[in-house]
Amino acid sequence: MGKAIDKLKNIKLVKTISNICKIEDLRTRILITIGFVAVYRFGSYIVLPGVDTATLESLSKQTEGGGLMSLLDMFSGGAFSKASIFALGIMPYISASIVMQLLGIAVPYFQKMQREGESGRRKMNQYTRYLTVGILILQAPTYLVNLYRTTNGTAIYSSLDWTMFYITSTIILAAGSMFILWLGERITDKGIGQGVSLIIMIGIIARFPQAISQEFLTRFESMGQGGLIGFLVEFVVWLAVIAAAILLVQGVRRVPVQYAKRVVGNRQYGGARQYIPLKPYAANVMPIIFAQAIMFIPITVAQFMGASQNAFMMQLLDNTSAVYNVIFAALIIIFTYLYTAITINPTQMAEDMKRNNGFIPGVKPGKSTADYLDGIMSRITFPGSLFLALIAVMPAFASLFNVQREFAQFFGGTSLLILVGVVLDTLQHIESHLLMRHYDGLLDSGRIRGAH
Repeated sequence: MGKAIDKLKNIKLVKTISNICKIEDLRTRILITIGFVAVYRFGSYIVLPGVDTATLESLSKQTEGGGLMSLLDMFSGGAFSKASIFALGIMPYISASIVMQLLGIAVPYFQKMQREGESGRRKMNQYTRYLTVGILILQAPTYLVNLYRTTNGTAIYSSLDWTMFYITSTIILAAGSMFILWLGERITDKGIGQGVSLIIMIGIIARFPQAISQEFLTRFESMGQGGLIGFLVEFVVWLAVIAAAILLVQGVRRVPVQYAKRVVGNRQYGGARQYIPLKPYAANVMPIIFAQAIMFIPITVAQFMGASQNAFMMQLLDNTSAVYNVIFAALIIIFTYLYTAITINPTQMAEDMKRNNGFIPGVKPGKSTADYLDGIMSRITFPGSLFLALIAVMPAFASLFNVQREFAQFFGGTSLLILVGVVLDTLQHIESHLLMRHYDGLLDSGRIRGAH
């Protein structure tokens, strides 16, 4: 018995959990994170006052059909289709963050603010919150109107005054989203990892148990035709896709930078060689989000034109069709290049390097360095964009092999990349706490690199 316990203690996972429990600060942070996540998940089941949950089936069918509604429901952890107080989720804040990021690139006032350090970052965060409230004031009434039309008015109790329900529900939805944002910030300050990203991940992964159980039951019913073997093959392919996504998220092209030596008094500064990590897809999941937004436009047009009379529009309505996925993949490649060109500024990088007495060995400082970095980014962005497009269309390939829609969403796209990125970042935070206390890391082969 004693030998068995000793062997159990030597297992890497058990040792890691034991080390985590020994560090009081890390243990407290993990428990706080779990507590905040539990509050978020509990709130996603609280329905808006005045909504009849028995009539929400039509709204659930709308979110299962793919498109914008399915995306919003995925990011809210199913709260959108439940007409929950958290129905709008964290997406309004994400939209506001994207707008502020673009303003920081295009508008000189915000560019100056970004260069002001911590004070500028606080101002940008404050403007982002203001913009989030503005988006919520517009998005909450739109959600309520969609809820009314989708259910033909049956979702709202007839005894209620529509105007009062409209006003109070708008306030509740806006307050719910801002409360989620507050939870995310508290997780960042007192918990583990980046709070907003972690909440998005929890919302996505909350759908996983139901998705995989539905897929298993579907395959189990056809066990006579090799259904169980088919499920095992699907699971292995899914793990392979996750491994490919991890390689994509962690892949970097390291550019060596040498810093000149400086002698101040009796001390020598600089002289060390460092690296600039250039990612093959520096735009992260933004190209997929932008491409999906563009694809919603012809879908909306098709619905107004009468898609049944137009074969091409019918193809665009089907997210498993070849036409839809070819256009979708092409848009992702284009947006990857555009967003990378906007967010990565080789000229600014070359100027910063020159200002700090740094240079790339064999390359002249200034314009030559900027051209060199731009050339590297152009070469690595192309395969990165192709890989990103392949990951994005994987759910469509999975659907062609009769994988249920719910489970097929986890084969790629925005959800998989967010899951992989957030999990890696969270594990990196945990590993940093372990190494800081001189414990072993999470892996024997080396340290975990986050997505950012």
